[in-house]
Amino acid sequence: MGDTLKDLKERRSIRKYKAEQIKDGELDSVLEAGTWAASGAGAQSAVMVVLQDAAKIARLEKLNAQVMGKADAKPFYGAPTVVTVLANKDYPTWVDDGNMVIANLLNAAHAVGLGSCYIYRAKGIFDGAEGKAMLKDWGLGENYGGVGHVLLGYAAETPKPAPRKSGYIIKIR
Repeated sequence: MGDTLKDLKERRSIRKYKAEQIKDGELDSVLEAGTWAASGAGAQSAVMVVLQDAAKIARLEKLNAQVMGKADAKPFYGAPTVVTVLANKDYPTWVDDGNMVIANLLNAAHAVGLGSCYIYRAKGIFDGAEGKAMLKDWGLGENYGGVGHVLLGYAAETPKPAPRKSGYIIKIR
């Protein structure tokens, strides 16, 4: 458990990536970790769509920036791989299920030496017409909702951790 706790303590959100694409083995390890995420009633309602094509990433990034309200922003920070996590909205725990997958992806990325960052606003993208068209292109129905995006790549920065806030833990015995 020492390595797990160390990884959890050392993982940081990376907002600057090297252009080099990640290795398939690293990606496969991270994605496998996502498949082992907890889910409500064991439903496994989430799916992961992996983008490594620069043009497809740019299209998704543009939609994310529009949802953000900053059309010219670059919220994917040059990451060469983007994993979009969606989940089947027929399940009441779909958002939580997707976020559990995202947490596993982030922590596994760090464990294999990759940088990562969780980018929000997927729900806004896939609620819109262009997002619904993407779902169709990806072979998914409109019953899938966007939960979030995980950026993956080799870190081009080493952020320092913020101090942990006081009062984070409340023990009642």
